[in-house]
Amino acid sequence: MQQPPEYPGVVFDERGTARPKWATTNPLLQHYFDTEWGRPVRDEQGLFERLSLEGFQAGLSWLTILKKRPAFREAFADFDPDVVASFSEDDVESLMDNAEIVRNRQKIQAVISNAKATIMLRAQGGLAKLIWSYEPINDPVLDLDGNPPSQSSESVALAKQLKKHGFRFVGPTIIFAMFEAIGLVNTFPYRKLPNLSHTYAADYGGSTPKHKE
Repeated sequence: MQQPPEYPGVVFDERGTARPKWATTNPLLQHYFDTEWGRPVRDEQGLFERLSLEGFQAGLSWLTILKKRPAFREAFADFDPDVVASFSEDDVESLMDNAEIVRNRQKIQAVISNAKATIMLRAQGGLAKLIWSYEPINDPVLDLDGNPPSQSSESVALAKQLKKHGFRFVGPTIIFAMFEAIGLVNTFPYRKLPNLSHTYAADYGGSTPKHKE
């Protein structure tokens, strides 16, 4: 591994592949970065999952969430908003007994509430259209150490808009992290990215609105 001074925060492996430092600290993080992080996701279910997981991550490490991701998907019906919106209080109690996920009642209830809000948004174009309407013209400016900001004016604005629509656990820092994960902003400008919305990893059968609709 090499970290040339002219590329702060970037680590190159023996093949010359560039990754941010955080993606080299664990094999699971590296796989996530190599196959998913930063690749555009525009379908409703894929975005609902990422928004939900970013909410669960608050106060925890992203590695913890990745390790629990299969259990999250099983517990939340692959993050199908229609199914999650129908969860009852009995379902909440079952989730609170599930040691394989993050057992935080407020976060669990927020996911259910957000599923209902996602369904309501369909009448106004849908979650994907709303999120991608906040794509900035220019990507964020990295600091001298190669670090991106923790939020942006767009993430602040979208957080406010989502809250107006009834979403919870959607603060500007959570939203900005989602922006990075779904490729809405590019905070690692050292590679070309495919679109994940029509791949096995991210095609959940949701609508795929045109860019900047």
